[in-house]
Amino acid sequence: MTNVRPVKVISVTGGKGGVGKTSVTVNLAVALAEQGHSVMLMDADLGLANIDVMLGLKPHKNLSHVLSGEAEINDILVEGPGGIHIVPASSGTQAMSQLSPAEHAGLIQAFSQIGQQIDYLIIDTAAGISDTVVSFTQASQDILFVVCDEPTSITDAYALMKVLNKDYRLNRFRVLANQVRSPAEGREVFQRLARVCERFLDVTLDYVGSVPFDEHLRKAIKKQRAVMELFPRSPVSMALRQLAKKVETWPLPVAPGGHIEFFMERLVQASLASGMTESVT
Repeated sequence: MTNVRPVKVISVTGGKGGVGKTSVTVNLAVALAEQGHSVMLMDADLGLANIDVMLGLKPHKNLSHVLSGEAEINDILVEGPGGIHIVPASSGTQAMSQLSPAEHAGLIQAFSQIGQQIDYLIIDTAAGISDTVVSFTQASQDILFVVCDEPTSITDAYALMKVLNKDYRLNRFRVLANQVRSPAEGREVFQRLARVCERFLDVTLDYVGSVPFDEHLRKAIKKQRAVMELFPRSPVSMALRQLAKKVETWPLPVAPGGHIEFFMERLVQASLASGMTESVT
């Protein structure tokens, strides 16, 4: 592997579906690429992959072919808008917690063979609080929660934070308010989540801003395009560009902890630990 700089690994999650997490993930990746970074985007919803559908891409192979030994990671990479590199997920039944030790080792080896220099690896996790979601968030250096102004969004984000805090001792999360009508509404959404966390959890929440409700996003989704690419001056694109600028200020990991191999090793360790816990219980 030719990476000589640390790779910043960010998991984007939300607890529940329908909060716009994948749209944020895709367009954040495009915004970072627009600012001159090499970005890899991994679809980590291994059962219901949707990044390729959102962008109108038709990959011939995906992560399941890497796991089966039919392809190497470089063979399945798909170029997306802005030159981002996409790791398409399988649409089958395999989940990280179900992989054998040999498949775990193969996955680490596959990611260690990525040829190009990567600045950011952004993980679009599945919805919910599955072992796979927990494993990916555990293995990342930054965890970005996408929430919206709905009671279920706040409740489910809190539930996932509780699991990560109580069971895995993670105590710092970044929060983005999505689909809000005003900056004030975004701040209020964050405050509601912060209040319940302050009462029951030992965590620090970092508010990274809000993304407005914008019909341009819906139009871009219908056309299977990134809104950053189709409507670059729209309010939603401007907000996501501001988010990318904030992401650039987040501290970089110290090598070798920031390399993709290390991320995959931590992911495997988390998955195996989860599997051992299940076998004991």
